[in-house]
Amino acid sequence: MPVDTAEKTRALTEQLAVNPLDPKELLQTFGLVGVWVILFAETGLLLGFFLPGDSLLFLAGVAASPVADAMFGDGTRLSLIGLVIGAPICAIAGAQLGHFLGARYGRRMFERPDSRFFKREYVEKAEYYFEKFGPAKAVVLARFIPIVRTFLNPVAGVLGMPAKTFFLWNVVGGVIWTDGIILGGYFLADSIYDAVGDHIDRYILPVVALIVLISVLPIFIEIIRERRARRRAAAIAAEDPEQTSPAAGRHSQV
Repeated sequence: MPVDTAEKTRALTEQLAVNPLDPKELLQTFGLVGVWVILFAETGLLLGFFLPGDSLLFLAGVAASPVADAMFGDGTRLSLIGLVIGAPICAIAGAQLGHFLGARYGRRMFERPDSRFFKREYVEKAEYYFEKFGPAKAVVLARFIPIVRTFLNPVAGVLGMPAKTFFLWNVVGGVIWTDGIILGGYFLADSIYDAVGDHIDRYILPVVALIVLISVLPIFIEIIRERRARRRAAAIAAEDPEQTSPAAGRHSQV
């Protein structure tokens, strides 16, 4: 009897000692429900911004594939249907909660001193994307940017984005982000197993970095286009300064 109690205590201690930043460990410990909870927390609660959303989704897709047990251990295979349906629902619900809290409590949510986990620059970065790309595009693109995807949702509420409009683009971004990365992991699982065997944890960071890079390409393209437009405008102004001078404006009005 004391032995059973000791074993149960040790098992509980091991569960509580799970590293929340290790997606493989999270999958092995909490399974499908853990994926749902983490996605909700990362997108809906400000304190969830540090959770490994992208890498968790990719590994979850691998864990739903036929090679899951060989890579993660017996009994660890996840339901692909549960992932492609449940993951976007939880991500959408979490973001919707973030928007509601932002609309309800306003900037009071962000009036706290900088700490190890919370920094005001996170909010400023979310506001930057919201103002730069417009509400709809920002909500979709933010899904693919760690930290920004957590803070942009309440920022959208604070800045007055209507709940119905936010919900529409929240659904679009949530489905593309979650199911896109999950299915990517699922269809690449065989190739990954052939290449790395059961040592996927050694290669997950480079793979996720590549996924994030591909995801944020639209943002880089927008930034490059804007800079080129500014340079063209500056060149035109330099060639014909009279068009942009105050005197030219007065003459044109006459």
